[in-house]
Amino acid sequence: MKYLIKKATLVNEGEIGIYDLLIEDEFITRIDREIGLLPGCTEINAEGLYLLPGVIDDQVHFREPGLTHKGEIYTEAKAAVAGGITSYMEMPNTNPQTTNLTELEKKYKRASECSLANYSFYMGGTNINLEETLKVDYSNVCGLKLFMGSSTGDMLVDDQKTLEGFFSKVNALIAVHCEFDPMIKETQKRIIEEYGEDLPAYFHPIIRNEEACFKSSSMAVELAKKHKTRLHILHISTAKELSLFTNKIPLKDKLITAEACIHHLWFSDDDYKTKGNFIKWNPAVKTGYDRDKIFEAVLNDTIDVIATDHAPHTLEEKSAPFLQAPSGGPLVQHSLLAMLDFYHEKKIGLEHIVKKMSHDVADLFRINNRGYIREGYFADLVLIDFQKPTTVTKENILSKCKWSPFEGHTFKSSINKTFVSGHLVFNEGSFNETQHGRRLTFNRK
Repeated sequence: MKYLIKKATLVNEGEIGIYDLLIEDEFITRIDREIGLLPGCTEINAEGLYLLPGVIDDQVHFREPGLTHKGEIYTEAKAAVAGGITSYMEMPNTNPQTTNLTELEKKYKRASECSLANYSFYMGGTNINLEETLKVDYSNVCGLKLFMGSSTGDMLVDDQKTLEGFFSKVNALIAVHCEFDPMIKETQKRIIEEYGEDLPAYFHPIIRNEEACFKSSSMAVELAKKHKTRLHILHISTAKELSLFTNKIPLKDKLITAEACIHHLWFSDDDYKTKGNFIKWNPAVKTGYDRDKIFEAVLNDTIDVIATDHAPHTLEEKSAPFLQAPSGGPLVQHSLLAMLDFYHEKKIGLEHIVKKMSHDVADLFRINNRGYIREGYFADLVLIDFQKPTTVTKENILSKCKWSPFEGHTFKSSINKTFVSGHLVFNEGSFNETQHGRRLTFNRK
């Protein structure tokens, strides 16, 4: 297919301007002020619309295999492209866990059959599989995931000798979930003894507190510095952790990087009163002060990328008493819209949203030929309509779990179109599912 996008307002590489853009097959082949219509080319009038590189989400949980009552690669990738996400990196805490090459390749095969977005899958580390992780070709795999704090699934890596092995031997990006389990368990035990087990959700950030996050994150940073490991710390939730990172050197030179998630930028502990378990994540949503400092760190490049940690559970599961309710929630359909609301509120520039959700994710993971609007790059693109609001209702939620922490909220913008590798997969509410996404590849030289 050939598409000619006319008079779009491009937001790319720190600049905003009106351009025409030509897509031929999978690629952007020309960007110019004026391009004439070519034979066999479908013209798209994008006057008044904003054209952004597709979002790359470096942390999602799509629940397949084994947890498909919560979500599937097909359903969650479909929700993602409807939200302007064109590529994702998915986590290993499925059932079975993605902790060997066989299960890893099964996921890639399944995604090739059903994912509407481009994809990559993390290899998962455990206390006993170090040698298996060393067999992975990380030019075709986004990285190694270590749970240095327990979350959904039992993949906690807490053996110090094993951690030393991962950080000293794995020649790849290591992405970590950082919370210190012994401290969390002790705090929870003390609170239950004092208040009983029928706790409201606002105890979540008290149990999974700042100190538990900082102790684990600082341990990971110490290991990375000791072994010169490429470390990426996921979902920063506290102001205190920001001292572990720097904005004094360019991203390309950083060995230690950090991610902020939408829920830690949007919600605070005040929201537990109305949202309860529906904003229960690990690490926990914490104070308004933490939220504001994390946002500030995104703006000043101390935090390098924005992601979702999309992690659906059923409505029934999330409606259980606080201690029994699982952590996580769906976000891929609304993450870009949420950031665009911050733009409308004059809290962040469009160029910086694109930087943190596309450019810098591509650079941080060294993704080949994606994340930018450039001639010769894959045509992963999203058209935004700033004049058409989007109200989140149960009827228009595409994640399989059919709920959202944003339900009832009206975003000021809408996703008009999403192209994945040159294919117009989402078009004003309709899907063309005749083509699937592509496996991401990485320049790890």
